[in-house]
Amino acid sequence: MSASAAARPGLPARTARRFRTVLLLWAAILAAADLTVKALAEAQLSTGTTTDLGPINVRLLYNRGVAFSFGADLAPWIVIAATGLIIVILTWYTVSTAPSVTGLSRAGAALLLGGAAGNFIDRLDGQGVVDYLHSGWFPTFNLADVFVTTGVALLVLGAMVSPRTGA
Repeated sequence: MSASAAARPGLPARTARRFRTVLLLWAAILAAADLTVKALAEAQLSTGTTTDLGPINVRLLYNRGVAFSFGADLAPWIVIAATGLIIVILTWYTVSTAPSVTGLSRAGAALLLGGAAGNFIDRLDGQGVVDYLHSGWFPTFNLADVFVTTGVALLVLGAMVSPRTGA
């Protein structure tokens, strides 16, 4: 899909470019926030301590696989290559469609890309993704996972809402 085909009819190229730039900027900010929280979690929890916050415990865990530790037995380079390819495709799709979707979908795309990038960058050292939020009934997760899940939900919700037109 070309950039002009992805934009709403009558949407100036400058506005379309701004939508794309803001989407990528927010994704980068969210990825940085996630990586900062992961670094803090590692620094505070590396001794094996657990902090009880009621329904959630904070404890350190490394996930070498992908969602719910699927693929944890695969070589790290395979997981990195596969997730990298998925992120490239998601980035292309969300940036291409940013001008033609609702603000809700763009917000979801920023959350999705930010969370995916945070986990991908974290995975590059070969140790796996830093997870630290544990509920006891759900796999241990992190802020990036919250971003990805919320982002997908907003993308779907935004797709069900028709974009506002200027007419």
